[in-house]
Amino acid sequence: MDWQALIEWDRQCLLALNGSDSLFWDGVMLAATSTWTWIPVAVLLLYVLLKNNTLREVLMIVLLIALVITLADQFASTVCKPYFRRFRPTQDPELMYLVDVVNNYRGGRYGFISSHAANTFSVCVFLSLLFRRKSMSVTLLLWALLCSYSRIYLGVHYPGDIVCGAASGILIGVAVYYLYVFLKKRWLPSRMPVSSKFTSTGYLVTDLYLVMSGMFLSFVYILIRGAFYA
Repeated sequence: MDWQALIEWDRQCLLALNGSDSLFWDGVMLAATSTWTWIPVAVLLLYVLLKNNTLREVLMIVLLIALVITLADQFASTVCKPYFRRFRPTQDPELMYLVDVVNNYRGGRYGFISSHAANTFSVCVFLSLLFRRKSMSVTLLLWALLCSYSRIYLGVHYPGDIVCGAASGILIGVAVYYLYVFLKKRWLPSRMPVSSKFTSTGYLVTDLYLVMSGMFLSFVYILIRGAFYA
């Protein structure tokens, strides 16, 4: 494999996808990349977990979500970035002045692999497997894709950083979910859905609609932030 050609292709993709001449989209991507934007969704998610599970199971799920995020983040930040030492586009001496930046935001020195992509895709996969509802999985995927693309738009990650970060996040999400299945079989009573109002894993469908509504309201909030930024 010609790694140099692959790296050059990654750079060209970055330049094609990075930034725009629109203040509106600058504001949208700044809002999308911010952790604070998604806190209301996290609160709704906690409500759904509390409503549909025993306290013991909620504690287990919350701890496993924390484990998913920690593993994804540390693998990206503590293992990959110091090992590969690939400059972010905004920090690369050969590229940094060709990259569009917003509010002079340039991130840390190294960017391979993307922590944002690893974190969001690990949570996306874990929750999709936990809830087993197609509409919920699609909503979570849209969230992960938006957060990940925002990093390319802002110039702090190459597409390759995002793809590899997402791949690691997917693997971690699947692994931690099967750890959850193992622990649940050992320590928690099994429960079967009593009607079509529940998912196959026992979550009330209308409760998942509440989380999805919160997610889409967050998307609307992001658009409003973009409009005011412009």
